[in-house]
Amino acid sequence: MKTILILTVALLPAIALLYYIWKKDPQKEPTSWLVKAVVWGVAICIPIAVIEVGIEAVLFGGGTPSTLLDTTAMAFFVAAVPEEAGKLLVLWLLLRKNPYFDEHFDGIVYAVCVGLGFAAIENVFYVFDNSDDWLSVAVMRSLLAVPGHYAYAVLMGYYYSIYHFVDRSPKIAVCMLMVPVLAHGVYDALAMSGMVNQYVGGVCFFVLIYFCVKMHKVAIKKIVAQIERDKNGYSDML
Repeated sequence: MKTILILTVALLPAIALLYYIWKKDPQKEPTSWLVKAVVWGVAICIPIAVIEVGIEAVLFGGGTPSTLLDTTAMAFFVAAVPEEAGKLLVLWLLLRKNPYFDEHFDGIVYAVCVGLGFAAIENVFYVFDNSDDWLSVAVMRSLLAVPGHYAYAVLMGYYYSIYHFVDRSPKIAVCMLMVPVLAHGVYDALAMSGMVNQYVGGVCFFVLIYFCVKMHKVAIKKIVAQIERDKNGYSDML
């Protein structure tokens, strides 16, 4: 019974955000394609985790980060870059021959499905790994980490659609990966700072809350912009 409860609590944040983005979509995508996107997001979690372990071994030799520079490097190169690159690869594989990818908002919908599929299974691992204190871990991650993956996905999907439908410039191509990597890396760097110094970590936690609020405001603006593009039939405004 406890296992089912923990699993349910771990999955609920991703399910709620998936439902939210699905309701936002004026022209619903086929359920089979959305399920496929979520499953692919789940499937890449293990391969990415293996890659992250390898990168961490190369950078830190299996040791614990001892400076803020170390935790920042871990945030970007061990977590943000491989995770967002993996999601982008899956998004490209999913959409390159998808006949239903025909609206600007679709990029966000599919990216969120991939991102939350990844976030859901990652959250399950984290919560079960902290089974003695699973509820506080689940609550904290439901408020920060899972919505974080949702926001990174919104940013990725936004720029993916801009590149596909509007502007195939190198700048937008770079933004598809680097904007979510930057958001993810800053989030993790702030969150990991407490590994080095609890006082710095305490200050960074409040900065993290502010950063998350700003990031989600940006995500909402991107969602509204793409819905308006599809509604009004224009594509010239970045």
